[in-house]
Amino acid sequence: MENERLEHIRHSLAHLLAAAVLKKWPDTKLGIGPVIENGFYYDFQFSSPISDTDLKDLEKQMKKFIGAKLAFTGTEMNADELNKKYAAQPFKLELISEYAGEGRTLTSYKTGDPPTGGFEDLCKGGHVENTAEIDPDSFKLTKLAGAYWRGDEKNAQLTRIYGLAFSTKEELDAYVTMMAEAEKRDHKKLGPELDLFLFSPLVGQGLPLWTPKGTLARNLLSDYVWELRKARGYEQVEIPHIAKKELYETSGHWDKYQNDLFQIKTREGHVFAMKPMNCPHHAQIYNRKKWSYRELPQRYASTTMVYRDEQSGELAGLSRVRSITQDDAHVFCRMDQVKAEALKVWDIIHDFYGTFGISLKVRLSLRDPKHPEKYLGTAAAWEKAEGILREIISEKGVRALDGTGEAAFYGPKLDFMGRDAIGREHQVATIQLDFNQPERFDLSCVNEKGEDERIVMMHAAIMGAIERFMALLIEHTAGHFPLWLSPVQARVIAISEKFQDYGTDIFNQLKTAGIRAELAGSDETLGKRIRAAQTEKIPYVLVVGEQEQNDKTVAVRHFKLGDLKAMPVADLIKRLQEEINKKTA
Repeated sequence: MENERLEHIRHSLAHLLAAAVLKKWPDTKLGIGPVIENGFYYDFQFSSPISDTDLKDLEKQMKKFIGAKLAFTGTEMNADELNKKYAAQPFKLELISEYAGEGRTLTSYKTGDPPTGGFEDLCKGGHVENTAEIDPDSFKLTKLAGAYWRGDEKNAQLTRIYGLAFSTKEELDAYVTMMAEAEKRDHKKLGPELDLFLFSPLVGQGLPLWTPKGTLARNLLSDYVWELRKARGYEQVEIPHIAKKELYETSGHWDKYQNDLFQIKTREGHVFAMKPMNCPHHAQIYNRKKWSYRELPQRYASTTMVYRDEQSGELAGLSRVRSITQDDAHVFCRMDQVKAEALKVWDIIHDFYGTFGISLKVRLSLRDPKHPEKYLGTAAAWEKAEGILREIISEKGVRALDGTGEAAFYGPKLDFMGRDAIGREHQVATIQLDFNQPERFDLSCVNEKGEDERIVMMHAAIMGAIERFMALLIEHTAGHFPLWLSPVQARVIAISEKFQDYGTDIFNQLKTAGIRAELAGSDETLGKRIRAAQTEKIPYVLVVGEQEQNDKTVAVRHFKLGDLKAMPVADLIKRLQEEINKKTA
């Protein structure tokens, strides 16, 4: 109920924004103004450009409207009536024609009388009854952006005004504070500063290049996932980066996603695609022989890139890319083995995210019972699979979020939502059951009766995409990776050139012990070298001078704990190795 009320507030504020715009610039053409996460936006076609400095004036006008206690009233109208009412608004006329053709009920919502001039908008509703219900300090207009009408670059370019909106000023202030912190942690800023990755205009948008430091971190993450999987009976497989389109036609992905695929035409006229997912390849590996039920489950894992032709406007740092490294695994099993296999994946997911202090919620994503035609597989198979997922949730003693209607067309799933250090929620991992590919590729085993039995395929992603997880991790830790994952774990700094030889000895002992260490040069001031190590977010800074050389110790500074007592090198190495082995967050 509270969510619905907040949505009505945000929708009403979008109308008030449009009314404020028309009051200031009466010849403006109106696009659409939907509710979005954390607020709203409205698209406009202005006769001359506006700037961010105009947003304050618009906010003031919206607050005046709120103070006037204006009512929202909707009236059903036919297309002819609406065409007359919105004759000066070409984008509205286009929507009226489209909606009328689809047989929709058409309504126009009026926001009070003067001072809005009785503003009206084509709208299906969902508003507060009166602007008195809106806290005038609970919203904020934030920015301008360009947007094509209906999202099509062939259409007119409009100006989009974004706004934040919450139920109270306190909630708005908390969100603004969180976003300010998020800006400091932005992986698009920190990643290049920490020399982890870059984008090259010659390589292309959405195609990150990984430096030695970034590649080391990626590989350590992948190795950790493999360590958790290997302990639970998985085997590694390797697959090519392209496949004939017939593979994806058989799997059903071609019809659904062909416009999102990078396609290759060979000299002989064959059409291949850069693989957008790995599951059809793994299905072919399973299908290389006839399996006995005694040999199941078969568990295949591979960390490999897939490629998707994302639109330029949708790309965002590492969060949305065109080359996606998936830590992908698929389990081929019987229905009565699903629970045990899903529990193994559940434990892997919790072990992995627990290492980084990321708390998890789970969503049970089920069919929409009102539209069974949207899903593949028998009703009996769905009921059994959904029942198994419910049993798992019950056994784990957690309360799952309701995801009715969120299932994939090929099977139900468990979606894991992770909360980062500043309170943002991300979908991070998934366990999906698949009835589609076993059917399409005729995947089976020979059961106890000697008959072919259709099996179930389980998709089990832990990070999902290494790129997206790296974006999350950089922002979750503000770039301060745990010691085991840090590309540089310690930097040795000699107070002056006089003690550089002792610093070199410490450095060599650390390297011999397997610690990723660096030795700072002596041509900068001590303060500058220490600040550089802190800026680069190196976990341990080890300073040596006359006292340390005489005592055969090292002065230790930890990025979280500050200055620690000086300690012998052997004790330091033991401390570091224990912290690395425990994967302390």
